[in-house]
Amino acid sequence: MSIATKPTPPGAPVDRPLSVSDTDADRWTPLTDEERRQFHEEGYVVVRNAIDEDRRLAVEAIIDDFYEQEKAAGNLWKGDWMHLQGGVIRHPEFARLLDDNRAFRWIWGLLGWNIYSHHNHLDVNPPLDETGEPERWGWHQDGWRQNSDAEYMGEYYGYDVSRPQFSIKTAFVFSDLSETDRGSTLIIPGSHLDNTLPRPDDPEDFDHPEGTIQVTGNPGDALVFDRRMWHSRSRNFSDITRKIFFLGYTYRWIRPLDPMPLEYAEPFWDELTDVQKQLLGDGPNLPDYWGIHEAGGINDAIPLRAELKERGLLDRSVPWLR
Repeated sequence: MSIATKPTPPGAPVDRPLSVSDTDADRWTPLTDEERRQFHEEGYVVVRNAIDEDRRLAVEAIIDDFYEQEKAAGNLWKGDWMHLQGGVIRHPEFARLLDDNRAFRWIWGLLGWNIYSHHNHLDVNPPLDETGEPERWGWHQDGWRQNSDAEYMGEYYGYDVSRPQFSIKTAFVFSDLSETDRGSTLIIPGSHLDNTLPRPDDPEDFDHPEGTIQVTGNPGDALVFDRRMWHSRSRNFSDITRKIFFLGYTYRWIRPLDPMPLEYAEPFWDELTDVQKQLLGDGPNLPDYWGIHEAGGINDAIPLRAELKERGLLDRSVPWLR
């Protein structure tokens, strides 16, 4: 992934480098203290080559098939946009993306082992025509009621406390978004620590906030970001169709946002690993979702915890990896 020298549409000039991870680390390589610190300060990281090219091409072909199916069924949004929520359960290759990628080290390294995907969506956005549509203010934090229900009212009491992180998203790029004006994501680095963002009086007449950058990416790259990051989508005026798969991860004691009914009889269910089943929301009982046995105490049988423990990756010095 690279960075635009100027956001498109208009925004403030970029005055900081893009946070990029281009190491050969695999999904089980623990984060360094510096990597964790940088993410907590910036709120995001770009992972180059998160999935290899052969696999990306195979998954992109599946995405194209789903797009045609949704189009034939009349399920597209605004005429030709696909926004398929809970899409990760629609195909085994989608389910495998949950952990079988080089960006996954950032997920368990920042959230720990008691997690699953509560929210994921597959987006396909063909280019706009020459006239396009009026650009509207689209800046937001993910989380909906998490933002209000967990608000500290810091300004009211005279101190500033950021909302809880709660979840992290990975956005896998499946088409060539290496240039601006292809619908890539706009972010404001460091804004995940701000509970508010000033809004324009006119949602169709505005400049993007100061510090805005447009993250552009090559096929196979991934953007990992804190759900509190203030972000928006740029418009696509190119001849490239935007294809991105967003996978959101949160704690298993938080309810799902998307409809993802698990069909254990699905032909591909038995082909998935225990970790992948956990990340789809599987669990034997309610205490298990809280990370404990029915009788109390940490449950070492929870698949991702068991995997990390076997690999020697649990860490008493990191609260979520204890």
